[in-house]
Amino acid sequence: MKPRLTAAFPLALLVLLALLTFWLDRKVQPPPPPKDGSARHDPDFIVENFHATRLGADGTPRYTLQAARMMHYPDDDTTHLDMPHFAQLSNGGASFDIRSEQARSLADGKQVFFTGNVRLTQPPVGKRPFLLLETSALQVTPDPGIAQTDRPVTIIRGDSTITAVGLEFNHATQLLTLHSQVKGLYPPRPRR
Repeated sequence: MKPRLTAAFPLALLVLLALLTFWLDRKVQPPPPPKDGSARHDPDFIVENFHATRLGADGTPRYTLQAARMMHYPDDDTTHLDMPHFAQLSNGGASFDIRSEQARSLADGKQVFFTGNVRLTQPPVGKRPFLLLETSALQVTPDPGIAQTDRPVTIIRGDSTITAVGLEFNHATQLLTLHSQVKGLYPPRPRR
């Protein structure tokens, strides 16, 4: 009986090793994609000539968002916009607006990422001159009115031109913070 047990032991060990290898292989493999299509990145709706207005607590418009096309993707709950135009409103008029080639809004709509020839403009008010900001990408948090980027940016304010890499613009405080490689051109003011 011992010779049979001795001959069966390597065979049993081999079967156990094969089962362990099969079990480990199943554990490290990614799960198969669901067959219901939920893993696909397809839009669940598309809206042409989209226009939306966000109202404040008092019912006055806070900002508007327009786009040639809006596509919503349910898998990551993002919204993609073609040719978007965002306008932050104050006192019934546009206080600044942003245009770009594309934009993407996160699920909660609290952040919008503009890309491709981004232009932020702000009309002159009182002694504050016209502002034009150009960059390739801009992240906007609409409710506090903050725009920021880590990309190269050109700013034209009145007769002055500034270039930099990275900025943060706070609409409420009108504070414009430039991060690095700042260069400016200020024309001389005439003497009085």
